[in-house]
Amino acid sequence: MPGTIIAGALGNCVHVAGAAGFLRIAEQLGYETVFLGAAVPVDVFVDAVERHRPEIVGVGYRLTPDVGEGLLSQLKASLEQRGLTDTRFVFGGTPPMCELAKGAGWFERCFSGLENPEEVWAYLRGEEFVPGSDSLGHTLLERMGRKYPYPLLRHHFGLPSLEETVDGVRKIAQSGTVDVISIAPDQNAQESFFRPGEMDASLNGAGGVPVRTSDDLTAIYKASRCGNHPLLRIYSGTRDLISWAQMATETISNAWAAVPLCWYSGLDGRSKRTPQEAIAENQAAMAWHAQRRIPVEVNEPHHWALRDSHDVISVVMAYLSAYNARRMGVSQYVAQYMFNTPPGISPEMDLAKILAQIELVESLHGPEFTSVRQVRAGLLHLSPRLAVAKGQLAASTVVALAVAPHIIHVVGYCEGDHAATADEVIESCEIVSGVLKNCHGRMHSLVDSTAVNNRKREILEDAELVLTALNGLREGDEDPLACPQSIAKAISLGILDAPHLRGNPYARGRLCTRIVDGAVLCVDPASGAVISEKERLEGLSLSALCGSAPADRQKSLEPAVS
Repeated sequence: MPGTIIAGALGNCVHVAGAAGFLRIAEQLGYETVFLGAAVPVDVFVDAVERHRPEIVGVGYRLTPDVGEGLLSQLKASLEQRGLTDTRFVFGGTPPMCELAKGAGWFERCFSGLENPEEVWAYLRGEEFVPGSDSLGHTLLERMGRKYPYPLLRHHFGLPSLEETVDGVRKIAQSGTVDVISIAPDQNAQESFFRPGEMDASLNGAGGVPVRTSDDLTAIYKASRCGNHPLLRIYSGTRDLISWAQMATETISNAWAAVPLCWYSGLDGRSKRTPQEAIAENQAAMAWHAQRRIPVEVNEPHHWALRDSHDVISVVMAYLSAYNARRMGVSQYVAQYMFNTPPGISPEMDLAKILAQIELVESLHGPEFTSVRQVRAGLLHLSPRLAVAKGQLAASTVVALAVAPHIIHVVGYCEGDHAATADEVIESCEIVSGVLKNCHGRMHSLVDSTAVNNRKREILEDAELVLTALNGLREGDEDPLACPQSIAKAISLGILDAPHLRGNPYARGRLCTRIVDGAVLCVDPASGAVISEKERLEGLSLSALCGSAPADRQKSLEPAVS
């Protein structure tokens, strides 16, 4: 078990944020901590060392180096006089003060605030941090373990030219700010990589990097082998998913797969697959990765919310996504929870929706299936005014920390105006790192809000109605929650629906929603009055409402956040 750490600001220094943050990290790793406070006289500091006999002593000083050098000399002399130099000392201060402290020769480590967070975590865990090596892990789970309890930072990146993208990946890796770079290929690549004759050359670079050969991905991977050696992953194709998966695994050691359940189909026009065909192929891609023990993310729930579906639909789809991944044999699931979607949802109601998603997803946990929580800011809510968007990114991260994420999918603050450059990726991740320094481990009380929990219960009750309706589509021995035909039928009938699907040949497209008191609710299309989920489903004239709840949903659910 870790021992005791004491820390404070020495002499006339009143700047204690660094010492307090250091102790906060230590507490999360199991240390007993004692905060000595600001402007601690040398004799009081030494008294505390003698009284607590700590494993580590943290000394902070952020003022004039000339004065600080004298204080450190006094502190060392007093410690030697009392025979207290057999402990470990660390220093925290400005870069000039750190240089003086290093020169003094009796501090084990000096932290100037310029370090990557994982360096502090590694030090307190007693591990060696070697910049420029693979010491942070080769797989998602290894990397998470090295950084625990600090979340990984992921950012997507792909510029309209391969050369710019390769150079940008190298720059991002050298910065050490990003743990996972998600390569964003252009739409031509996603849909027609294996059918180049179908590509429209005028669309090259639209939406990402124009990957045209496996060597292109290999070049990107090689560029990332510097700095903090980030993991790489890539968005799935919109067809030929198994071929795409094989290539991604062989070239960039794809950290985890991301496939939708219903989308990249005729629903969104990103491929010509029918929903039923897309679901079947997407499931096959999940199974392919499951067989190779590669984690899978099913990026489905926010696709419905981005199209203005009400909260209940996105919560149901979070459950269906995880349910299908488990049915396909996935053991390690990456559950993505997108906040601020659609724009206008309030922080409290947003948190209630996400907590409902988490509760349903994690109700599926067992010996053969677990999930990690990945949070992100909503893409569409970021202002094209960049200074405003920076504030929005920070605010979204603060709220998202309430659910104790394992991964933060950082969305570039500039995305409301343009795709992020390497410098903007780095800056966005530094903004999030700043939020983590202030707020990590301190936002969980948000989940105790009465309004949040009341709304979460409402959503879960309504989600049961939708899942019961889906279960009523059972035909023979098929599981309707994992049968492509049944799920496609649920979309065509309107059990699963979104306002933006109006006019789509594969969907009912009759759902109307609006934001009421910060929540996204279903409304009557004629009167605009809020209607319950029961009324909405009854309006579809579904005999499916007489079905029983799926067996997996009949058991009691564990709390989403302890």
